[in-house]
Amino acid sequence: MRRRHNAVPGFALTFGATMLYLSLVVLIPLAAMLLRAASTGPHELFSAIANRRALAAFGLSFGGALLAAAIAAVGGSIAAWVLVRYDFPGRKLFDALVDLPFAMPTAVSGIALATLLAPQGWVGRALLPLGWKLAYTRGGVIVAMVLVSLPFIIRTLQPALADLPLDVEEAAATLGSGRLRTVATIVAPQLLPALGSGFALAFARAVGEYGSVIFIAGNLPGKTEIVPLLIVVELEQYDYAAATALGAAMLAASFAVLLCIHLLPRWMSRRRLAQAGG
Repeated sequence: MRRRHNAVPGFALTFGATMLYLSLVVLIPLAAMLLRAASTGPHELFSAIANRRALAAFGLSFGGALLAAAIAAVGGSIAAWVLVRYDFPGRKLFDALVDLPFAMPTAVSGIALATLLAPQGWVGRALLPLGWKLAYTRGGVIVAMVLVSLPFIIRTLQPALADLPLDVEEAAATLGSGRLRTVATIVAPQLLPALGSGFALAFARAVGEYGSVIFIAGNLPGKTEIVPLLIVVELEQYDYAAATALGAAMLAASFAVLLCIHLLPRWMSRRRLAQAGG
């Protein structure tokens, strides 16, 4: 039996280096945190994550991140479509600005949002007569989460849109299909896996955001306080057991939500293929 030779040799070496890197950077620290949380007594663990303040923080972190990712999915899809399908003056500059939240420190974006959305800010002053207030409210937290998560949607969809063949859309147009129907029945199903990946990345970025949120949230316990800030508060009070319990609970909940987000597009694709085959 002939042995197959890979084009790029050294699988064992590169795989071992990859696992070592992941172990040192990701797996070992997470395992240490989970072991520390497991060593905490059940009563202390439950009281740390099930009190009213912690539950409100979890609800805002995960609920706000899901809503922010959904808003970013809509706006990011439109922005990616415009950047890929249309050529207009300033397109390269607009495309470069998409990556600005990646390079800009989160504290800077938080200060900028607080300056704009505060009652004396440009946007806040305009919204005040309408009775809308975003600064130091949950709405401001969601705005900050959208800001940091939007680039993930755009950058994930751009390659998928660029690889999408135009002849299928042109064929649908010649057969009398309208633009909205073509997008809904032809374009959207092909972009669903990429959109699902972008949504997962956007959610993960939003749920763990700290710097840009604390400046606009007001950090009111039980109202506008997020879990990362609550963990910092527990650490500053030297309550390491509570901070570890909150971190472990957030890790487990984030993993469960991300797993569902990743599996949902695959399940929908298989169901659609099964219905088409039946």
